[in-house]
Amino acid sequence: MKISFYLFLILLLTSTSCNAPKIKPLVDPSLDVKNLPSQESWDSEVIFSDSGITKAILYAGHMRVFEKEQETLLDKNIKVVFYNPDFKITSVITAKRGKVNDITKDLYAIDSVVAVGDSGSVVTTEELIFRNRDKKLVSDKYVTIVSPTETIKGYGFESDQNLMNYVVYKITYISKSDSNQHK
Repeated sequence: MKISFYLFLILLLTSTSCNAPKIKPLVDPSLDVKNLPSQESWDSEVIFSDSGITKAILYAGHMRVFEKEQETLLDKNIKVVFYNPDFKITSVITAKRGKVNDITKDLYAIDSVVAVGDSGSVVTTEELIFRNRDKKLVSDKYVTIVSPTETIKGYGFESDQNLMNYVVYKITYISKSDSNQHK
């Protein structure tokens, strides 16, 4: 009697468990798989070095790498710190967002860009490119440069990464600082 009761109980449990409805996961039809990054990272720090010497450090709140497009998108505030061979800071660039061309390794700082050099020069613009091949900072946008000796505003800009030797191509405003005029 006990055996038949246990056998009945086992048959009852197995027959009811086989009839349980299968749960299907929800699928988001708006998700475009073709536009997903191959890599993604938050609160990232990327060190650029050559022969063991740190050249720059990139900080980004959010990074997305797209291998097919060969670009890395940066957002949630970015910061790039450039160093000399003695690991002293030569300049710092901040922006709301940016991107890196993964082929040329050019860095684009976009939206509310501020670049500060150790010489005291400050550049503000809406887009600034670090051109990797010649290590120059360039922009074709409107720029304002405030240095210890002058203020220059205009369109088109090129400088070394230290912001010491710069050119503004279409100047719209220039003013020498008062401290320099009294000397």
